[in-house]
Amino acid sequence: MSTHEMNIGGRWCGSGSGATVEAVDPARGEPFAEIAWGDRKDARRAVDAADRALPGWLATPLWERADACIRIAEELEARSDEIADVLCRELGKPRHSEAAIEAEAFVPVFYRQAAELARYQEGAVFRGRDAHKRLVSATRPRGVVAVITPWNFPAMIPSEYIPYALVQGNTVVWTPAPTAAVTAVTLMRIFADAGLPDGVVNLVLGPGAEVGDELVASPGTHAVAMTGSTATGRIIASRCGLKPRLLELGGNGPAVVLPDADPQKAARAIAPACFFAAGQVCSAAERILVPEAMESDFVEAMVEESRSWVHGDPWEESTTMGPQNNPGVVEKVVGHLEDAVVKGAEVVAGGRRADRPGFFFEPTVLVGFSEDSLVNTEETFGPIAPIRSYTSEEEAWRFIDSCDLGLAASLFTQDVDRAWQWAERLRTGLVVVNDNSNYWEPHVPFGGMAGKTSGVGRLGGRHVLDFMADVQTIAFHLE
Repeated sequence: MSTHEMNIGGRWCGSGSGATVEAVDPARGEPFAEIAWGDRKDARRAVDAADRALPGWLATPLWERADACIRIAEELEARSDEIADVLCRELGKPRHSEAAIEAEAFVPVFYRQAAELARYQEGAVFRGRDAHKRLVSATRPRGVVAVITPWNFPAMIPSEYIPYALVQGNTVVWTPAPTAAVTAVTLMRIFADAGLPDGVVNLVLGPGAEVGDELVASPGTHAVAMTGSTATGRIIASRCGLKPRLLELGGNGPAVVLPDADPQKAARAIAPACFFAAGQVCSAAERILVPEAMESDFVEAMVEESRSWVHGDPWEESTTMGPQNNPGVVEKVVGHLEDAVVKGAEVVAGGRRADRPGFFFEPTVLVGFSEDSLVNTEETFGPIAPIRSYTSEEEAWRFIDSCDLGLAASLFTQDVDRAWQWAERLRTGLVVVNDNSNYWEPHVPFGGMAGKTSGVGRLGGRHVLDFMADVQTIAFHLE
């Protein structure tokens, strides 16, 4: 098996304790690599390295920092096949329908976007009451930024944070989900080959309860950026103190079909939001509400859609749906389905572990879930399409409001007035009308709503750029 180390201060190294763990191929359930397994001491070493690199990186002119991001983008584009291969092996992403898209279409975009946005940032000049004062505001870097990323999009999600931190003059200590460590190592090699100075980005591999917690709580880090579960987000919020934090957390998006919508068209649009990436997307359609009068037509259409998703070897071109990331994710899907069935729901398609090696679960259609079922109140993160009919808008809203997550939703109607009314009432950071809820572009704001538990702040373009800097006001006194 291949061996993969951390990178601290520009040096590839194992953990101080010498500990390692095996990386498992989720499509086969077999180990394929050995990775260094760090602890709190390793995290502290990484923070120290980022702190030592900070003065030199801050002294680097912004235009040169932007050029560094462009070089990284060019290196990522040149090595997109390498990245896609790693995503296929480590995550089980279908090589042609998922891994290649993440590597080619998304990852380099963030580095180019960060570079261009940063070059043309604007400060402000204020008029004061005091005629002797001249007031100017401009951005200053936060300092050392802790970046914590999940396993579901392990090349794209780090890229939603790291280039914006770099171009603003910050240094970074990054820890990925352990089941995405090999992808992270691949990106770190690309950073080094693109000429990024030693210590500007530091990679620490290890358990979140130790490495992630140390980075969040350390007095040596000055801001925290994280994508992950709501449960982890709560822990981070309690541990990071008064540090600025950008948290993109869980979702359980409602897909609402209104009575004037075409059930077949709606099913075609919603199905990818249920089954793409095996349902392991925070903006997935995890509960679907349809009028009672169209329920049978919609369910029939959704069952047909579920059968069009092909489980198989992720290296095969015909495969369109890969495995779950790990056995724990499979167990959660099973638990949520069993809970729904006990409370009156019916599985009408799928509903079982796939009969093959690895962590596969069948595309599943579930009908008639109850308001208190886990599929309605929690994020499942699996390939299921839970459908519930409603007889009135009040009933639909009761189901929607019984979940405290508020990340993304989709809405299907031909009535523009009703679309606006529903969209403005939905307490989600993203509402997609007449398309699937996974729609997003890298410059568009994305995040949870206040009063919900889907996060704090916004991803997307200038919103991340702004997070990665403080605003400093300088007041000049003139005699």
